[in-house]
Amino acid sequence: MNRVKIGWASRDVSTKEPINIPGQFHMRISKGILDPVTVTALVIDGGDDLVIFLSADLVVVRAHLLDEIRAAVQKKNPAIPVEKILMSATHTHAGPSHYNDVGWCLGVSTPNTGAVPHPGIDIASSEAYRHHLADLASDAIVEAYGKRAEGGVGYGYGYAVVAHYRRVVYFDDLSKRPGAIINSTHGVNGHAAMYGNTNDDNFSHYEAGADHFLNLLFTFDMDGKLTGAIINVPCPSQNSELEYMLSADYWHDTRVALRKKYGDIFILPQCAASGDLSPRILHYKDAQTRRYRLKYGDIDTAAANKTEMMNRRDIAERIAAGFDEVYAWAKKEIFTEVPVAHIVETVKLSRRIISDEEVQIAREGLADLETKDFTFDGTPEENLNRNSVLEARRNRFRRIISRYDEQKTEPKLPMELHVLRIGDVAFCSNRFELYMDFQHRMQARSPFTQTFIIQLAGQPGAEGGSYLCTERGEWGRGYSASMYCNLVSPQGGQELVEESVRLMKKLKSADCE
Repeated sequence: MNRVKIGWASRDVSTKEPINIPGQFHMRISKGILDPVTVTALVIDGGDDLVIFLSADLVVVRAHLLDEIRAAVQKKNPAIPVEKILMSATHTHAGPSHYNDVGWCLGVSTPNTGAVPHPGIDIASSEAYRHHLADLASDAIVEAYGKRAEGGVGYGYGYAVVAHYRRVVYFDDLSKRPGAIINSTHGVNGHAAMYGNTNDDNFSHYEAGADHFLNLLFTFDMDGKLTGAIINVPCPSQNSELEYMLSADYWHDTRVALRKKYGDIFILPQCAASGDLSPRILHYKDAQTRRYRLKYGDIDTAAANKTEMMNRRDIAERIAAGFDEVYAWAKKEIFTEVPVAHIVETVKLSRRIISDEEVQIAREGLADLETKDFTFDGTPEENLNRNSVLEARRNRFRRIISRYDEQKTEPKLPMELHVLRIGDVAFCSNRFELYMDFQHRMQARSPFTQTFIIQLAGQPGAEGGSYLCTERGEWGRGYSASMYCNLVSPQGGQELVEESVRLMKKLKSADCE
């Protein structure tokens, strides 16, 4: 067995340009940088095989970004096996857009042509930013690969309360309440609702629990000095999701907290399965306000962003405390020789089928929205907000119609799946905002000591992301469990589980050969 070689690199991929910030149903044009957004590359080479982790402070990976990065890496260093690049997004809702020029069709200002007018507002090209991002990300990969040096890895798990459940279940069906709003964005509720009101006489329970495991893989040089860590947390980074400035969200605060103690180490964040989780509580809000007032000093309770900054700090402290606890004992067992094996396969998952009734709803909804004109009677910002929401609603119906046609010949959705091992630690990727239950199904059946699930992994091609709900999510309906949100069915989710477990067992069986 060969000594493991490790290489790290990172790039600041922030931009001062007025770039769109995706993650909402309206356009938000960046007014600056709240804190840096980064890409971080880690190469772990076992001699016979390797993995190239790439983490990015983005909401999702789309628009051929992974293809562009792989092509750039191949050009800069043809020796690098670009198929082994496993890219994932932290799911910050304050990262720059690399794809929304397509979604919003910017630059054309004729009403009802699938374009969002924006007179009075400059918007930088997301396509140009994507090229810039791909160049910097590929540079980081090439640098990390070139800096590979003998070292060691350690691993362990701890606990950090970061995520809370965000799907609220009611005794009654919300869609049947008087005055219920039924639309293509958030008005798709049944017995469940994303971020539903818990102070409701018919509040029953949260649909599922939460996952407080903190999975960590540490890297060391040959002198046993800590050089960096993968931190795998089942929670999106969404505290600053309403900001009009770029931000890595709570991962920035986490990097600051850890580097204050451990020096300028590399931090590679991974978002584990958490499509139904969130870094904010839905009840106990008054208690939280009191907690932050006494812990951090008086805050303006009317300023949601200020509260969220306290929440970010609180989360970072908890992750750092968990990191400290695990590092204290994990560093006692550093592996300098470990098997590294990395399988990349394209699997096909059963789609969430659009029914005849549903496509008719989409056709009628689109026809109605196409009769509405863009409006220009407010400020430039107000106009952009309203008009981009209108176009987003149209696009949701257009996608349903397109999917209905596509499913006739393509009932399965292809997905690039990475399953790999580093010693007795496994990693399994997926493209989705994956509901937590699927993660537990994989981890419970894994033959490895620890299993890191990585959601929102980049895919070849233009598409990426989308929620993948469970059977009980499908029953409850609501945002994240509707036809608009789910490209793959719960059945397809179980197929993902089975394929991931199959490949983990294949990797583990190599120990017996």
